[in-house]
Amino acid sequence: MSVDKLSPSGQGAEVVTPSPGARSPDFSYAFQPIVDTIAREVFSYEALIRGPVGESAWSVLGGVPSTQRYLFDRDSRVAAIVLAAKLGVTCHLNLNFLPQGLYLCADSVSAALEAAARSGLRLERIILEVTEGEVIDDQANFSARLNEFRSQGLGVAIDDFGAGYAGLNLLADFQPDQIKIDMTLVRGIERHGPRQAIVRAVIQACADLGVDVIAEGVETLAEYLWLSDQGVRLFQGYLFARPGFECLPPVHYPGNA
Repeated sequence: MSVDKLSPSGQGAEVVTPSPGARSPDFSYAFQPIVDTIAREVFSYEALIRGPVGESAWSVLGGVPSTQRYLFDRDSRVAAIVLAAKLGVTCHLNLNFLPQGLYLCADSVSAALEAAARSGLRLERIILEVTEGEVIDDQANFSARLNEFRSQGLGVAIDDFGAGYAGLNLLADFQPDQIKIDMTLVRGIERHGPRQAIVRAVIQACADLGVDVIAEGVETLAEYLWLSDQGVRLFQGYLFARPGFECLPPVHYPGNA
């Protein structure tokens, strides 16, 4: 794998450097399965940042100096890939990604791709999750630069779809490989008509665009059954598996899943 081939060609990206004495907190990762309930197999694992003994993501991210934010984002993604390879992940791997890092940290993406190559993880197994609420000032430029990596096989997902203001614009302008329907839309959907109408429309739009739909935060059998009846086959949530700290947790397929 050629690093030069995978590097974006955009000009003018400013490399972020840490302030003298700035130190990021120690961290590790938990992994939560995204399951394909038709194939009855793990489609992907999402890497979720944790403290060194399993502390919450907020306790870690809250200790990152502002000057280190995008460098930490880059380095933590590399660490997730290394740990996933050590644990024997052979399916997809979903990694969180701060879009502004594409401009503010020159090797924000290529460092992860290099780590994947060293660890023996195929590039087409790596999926970057862009949180809908993260502000992207220039979506056209962002899309063009990230598409350079996508042309090499890298996947992109919109996380928390439906929780922010930019989801439909991103879906229209960018066409990701996946969207993850936010848990606020999923919660109790089997008895909430307005949410059902919205989610049906999203599922149909994604089907027309060739975008995979993942229902995240699924906790009850009723939520799963309603979404499954609408054609969703990819699920993530406590109903199937809780995150496993530094391990790949067992998966429970409920009912007729």
